Amino acid sequence: MKIRSRTLSALLVSAAFAATAAAGLGGLSLTARAVPDAGTSPHSAHANAAPLATGDDPDGDGYIPAVPQVTGVTPSWANPPERYFHEFQANCSVSRTAPDDPIVFAGRPGASHDHTFMGNTTTDAFSTTASLSAGGTACTAPGDLSGYWMPTLHNGGRPVLPTGPQVIYYKSGVTDYKSVRPFPKGLRFVVGSPTQTAAEFRGHKGWVEGWECGDSFKNTEFPANCPAGTQLNIRMQSASCWDGKFLDTPDHKAHMAYPVVKPGNNDNVCPTSHPVALPMVEFKMAFPVSGDMSQVRLSSGSGHSFHYDFFNAWDDRTLAALVEHCVKGGLQCDSRGYDETHPEAGAALGADHRLP
Repeated sequence: MKIRSRTLSALLVSAAFAATAAAGLGGLSLTARAVPDAGTSPHSAHANAAPLATGDDPDGDGYIPAVPQVTGVTPSWANPPERYFHEFQANCSVSRTAPDDPIVFAGRPGASHDHTFMGNTTTDAFSTTASLSAGGTACTAPGDLSGYWMPTLHNGGRPVLPTGPQVIYYKSGVTDYKSVRPFPKGLRFVVGSPTQTAAEFRGHKGWVEGWECGDSFKNTEFPANCPAGTQLNIRMQSASCWDGKFLDTPDHKAHMAYPVVKPGNNDNVCPTSHPVALPMVEFKMAFPVSGDMSQVRLSSGSGHSFHYDFFNAWDDRTLAALVEHCVKGGLQCDSRGYDETHPEAGAALGADHRLP
């Protein structure tokens, strides 16, 4: 009864938001367009993985409440001064590979297809907010203890791992970049699905330019051939609007939503159902493989099965400093929060990538 009760409660909350939206500001259309991860639910293997009681979800119902919850927030429709950039980078290297997934298959080692893990060096099937916070990191900034992972790329029977720090952007996904807040500790989500169709992958709200190499881009599947010496690249963006209530939900997506377009103009705003603006996480991955690509595949399947997971374990003060200085400051920052085009603004972190 507990699962049904909480699910019913969530539905009633959603209905309440919709009713509130219908009362003014055109919010009903915003709520109607807020599909947390459009196009994947009928095929999502993630939704079929029954929750298991773990350290962060002791009752095993799949819901991890935020403590405290963020309430009383309405999506911002403000227009701050125009700035083309409002972002910073997290540069994180590969730490390990394993058939684990502490979000989708929490507490079940070996239950997942193989993943390439970046960032936190302790990430495994049993990872919790506390264990990640006590772990080490392969990110440039010592304060970034988050876990990042994606399906492992293979060329024939050989895994192909990204070399060196990979670029993970933290950006504003909404027009009012000054309304963006740091992630709550322990927030986690999945972007995409290993069982999405080719059409769903290409139509995903996080799609940027698909698979790229050389002059070939916007590919749903791997190119047939990549020029010698090039790398296979992909970028994909996460939802950036949060419901303020849960750090995770049973499908690992419903607590997040992509921004929607404000009626009457091209502003991106959070929907009323997910009013809290958080950073948009953009993976920018480079795989050192070129030439004949006929034997290249992902551990999850063909190219269109690409997806990734994020588990926030940033040091709160470090993340807050980078969001405040770079995202809300309208800067294009590197991994220490420095924008070389605005040297007068200084940096959020010291030369050692730690808080000064």
